[in-house]
Amino acid sequence: MLLNKSIIAAAICALLPAAHAQDSKPRTPPAGDAKATDTRALEAGARILQGNAPLAGFDIYLSGFHPMKNAPEQQMEAHHFCRQVNEDLAQCALFDGNTKTANLNGIEYIISEKLFNTLPAGERQYWHPHNGEILSGQLVAPGLPDAAEHALMKKKMNSYGKTWHVWNTGANGKPGDRLPLGPAQLAWSFSRDGEILPLMQEERDTRLKVVTPDKRKNRADLRPLAKPQSGVDDLKGKFARPTQDIPGVVDSRAGGKAP
Repeated sequence: MLLNKSIIAAAICALLPAAHAQDSKPRTPPAGDAKATDTRALEAGARILQGNAPLAGFDIYLSGFHPMKNAPEQQMEAHHFCRQVNEDLAQCALFDGNTKTANLNGIEYIISEKLFNTLPAGERQYWHPHNGEILSGQLVAPGLPDAAEHALMKKKMNSYGKTWHVWNTGANGKPGDRLPLGPAQLAWSFSRDGEILPLMQEERDTRLKVVTPDKRKNRADLRPLAKPQSGVDDLKGKFARPTQDIPGVVDSRAGGKAP
């Protein structure tokens, strides 16, 4: 019996030494005093006496970018640490970095096209499409071998995410808040070239040693898998910069078919 390519890629990845993803430190130090001695003692005791079972399995690391749906020019880099619950659902904790001092600033749920199609029409406005992030090369899995990352991205084609950011910790050279202030904001995805703020992607790529154009080129074979998705055009025309369509990324309301 032939093995699924993604299973083969995962097996290869398990046999290889883990590649080290470059550190991405948070830009905003939270308000508050340094930990007291008794606080550290309580933490040490908790590590011994208590478990952290709900956190087990949050070991899929993704780096991507989110604009806020109601304020598209407010954008941030998002470090996702995800647990694949089953074949159709993943849940992710979002941070502003990938070090132990990173700030938790959001959550994201990722569902397959199959589950998205079961949602009532009123719920779908909260779920952003992923094909633009994948086919553009913006969404990456730092540290994974190329074959394993490609298999992961193939699995996520035509999927959707529901993302809430609860803390503006700064991005693109702008300072953040030292505490999580205000209401949670619904985040969206980039579905066209030019929507992301200038230099944000380049700065991420330099820091994490990622070459997004190469990722995009290597994922061209995924384009035939792309189906028209809901939400692709939700931010169309809302940026001051000129934008350009990404081949294969089509809104399901456009009446066309993905190339």
